Amino acid sequence: MTGSVELSGLRLSNPLMLASGTWGFGETLSPEILRSVGALVTKGISLEPRAGNPPPRLSETPCGLLNSIGLENPGLAAFRKGILPRLLRIGPPVIVNILGESEEEFLRLAEGLRETGVAGLEVNISCPNVKKGGLAFSQDPDGVFRMVRRLREVWPGWMSVKLSPVGPVAEVAHAAEEGGASALTCANTYPALAIHPGPKGPYFHLGGLSGPAIKPLTLRLVYELSRRLRRPLIACGGILSGRDAYEYLLAGARAFQVGTATLLDPEAPRRILSELDELSRAD
Repeated sequence: MTGSVELSGLRLSNPLMLASGTWGFGETLSPEILRSVGALVTKGISLEPRAGNPPPRLSETPCGLLNSIGLENPGLAAFRKGILPRLLRIGPPVIVNILGESEEEFLRLAEGLRETGVAGLEVNISCPNVKKGGLAFSQDPDGVFRMVRRLREVWPGWMSVKLSPVGPVAEVAHAAEEGGASALTCANTYPALAIHPGPKGPYFHLGGLSGPAIKPLTLRLVYELSRRLRRPLIACGGILSGRDAYEYLLAGARAFQVGTATLLDPEAPRRILSELDELSRAD
């Protein structure tokens, strides 16, 4: 299960992908680790630079990590000029996670990434659609179908839609598939809250929960969606070990993304692949 895998035309040397947002742009992981994975999924890229949220942005929770980074990124122009060429030289396919607050922003991002050498896009539909009063794209199956179909008009290559784990998940996944998605990434973080008491009163930290706490929840989503969809599923949620990855593959995923694990252990990708290889040979 650690050999090459094909996802609707995208071939990876192994099924492990680095998840968006947790490895930056490769500054904290060794070149050997970066070269060992099946694909690199970048931080979310928007048209214009975003400063993100003020600190504190991270809260440790039992068996998880809550973050509210605020989609900090340098914007499309700076990414194309100063970051993407370096990522492309590493070796594995580069998939760019894109985010926007309107269909038009997503379309302009896709147009701006054509003929850059990237292997594909991962469409982050957890962003709010400002034209619908802030309703997240991920809660609007009709909107997802329309946007993915429009993206297909300007982006003929590989494209995954990253699902939210809450809301009408199955309906949204089906809409993305019907709109023309090559694959579905399941799933983003779960809305969560941490409270930090203090002398000036409590600080309420709202953000997205990741890490091993969410694995049983996302594992069930993968299991259920894999039986309803034709397109391949990429699992993302709480993978810390080869056993975690193996369970996702047994549940129906074709590949998987490792995120929070790299924050705990920069060597995690290589270790997870080694453990997965041992499990698959023993089965």
